[in-house]
This record gives sequence, structure tokens and C-alpha cells, in this order.
Amino acid sequence: MEIAPELQFKHYTVAEAKLPADALMLIPDVSLSDVEFCCDLDRNVFYGEHTPDQVADALRASHWFELREWVAAGRPGEAL
Repeated sequence: MEIAPELQFKHYTVAEAKLPADALMLIPDVSLSDVEFCCDLDRNVFYGEHTPDQVADALRASHWFELREWVAAGRPGEAL
């Protein structure tokens, strides 16, 4: 991705990503092994355009960032 080439985005199921409980509580009707989203697991950044809305909303309510939010916030968690 041109916006943040240092990120390594891959598609994961919600189950594979092992999301935090506070996010999982917000998506009780989602099949964790069937729904995929696009993210960099190491930096807790997801790509909103390739993430279902319900999952994206749950991630935003946790410590995860949407790609554009992460860039705008100055790339939190990046080594200086």
C-alpha cells in the first residue's frame, strides 16, 4: 500500500486474528471462522475498505486503528 508501505497487510478470519474480547463482544452474530478482514496483526491496523462494517466498527472501539486513522495519528507504535 502506498499510504504506509511499512505495514504488511494480509487477510485473516476474525478467529485467526484472535481479536480482543472487547471487540468480539460487539460482533456476537458474526461467524468468527467465516468472516475475513484485512490487517497488519503486528501493529493492530486494519484496512477499512477490505473489512466488513460490523468488524471495522468493533475494531475501532478497541485499541485497533483503521489505516488512515493510524497514518493521521502519526503511526502509533512505530519505533522512532
